[in-house]
Amino acid sequence: MNKHKKHMKILLTVLVVVTLSGCKSTMENQSISKANINATLNSWHKAAADANYNDYFSVMTDDAVFIGTDATENWDKKAFQAYSKPHFDKGKAWNFTALERHIYFDKTGKTAWFDELLNTQMKICRGSGVLVKIGTEWKIKQYVLSMTIPNENSNEVVKVKSTLEDALIQTLNSKQ
Repeated sequence: MNKHKKHMKILLTVLVVVTLSGCKSTMENQSISKANINATLNSWHKAAADANYNDYFSVMTDDAVFIGTDATENWDKKAFQAYSKPHFDKGKAWNFTALERHIYFDKTGKTAWFDELLNTQMKICRGSGVLVKIGTEWKIKQYVLSMTIPNENSNEVVKVKSTLEDALIQTLNSKQ
């Protein structure tokens, strides 16, 4: 019996060490991935600020989607490139700097989603999106840009956008 208990104790110790090693490895991998994602998003924003069209769009997957602040802005990558090209060609696209960012992972560690508060020419905006790991690189699959509106000013904003958006609501409802 003592010999059996001793073997069980050793086995349990080995299992605990292996489990903790796996957790540490996962935590380390997530820390490395978070750093890589931060670098990817920061360089993506910098490419826009520098009007570097190729660097900006190379960070996005071929099937990426960009959703802008206007209700009509839901672009696949090619449409977003067409919209963006004249801005980049002028040498000035947009300048977003992250003020705060949160990053999360799925169980595989190959899909991540994030939200960020940005300092922009529109004041504070919120960006959110999904990245996928392709090989060793993180690529943006979806990005959503939203303007933030202080709660105490939401009624004023609704008044400003009502005329345009009421017409859009009717158009979209008629398509259903």
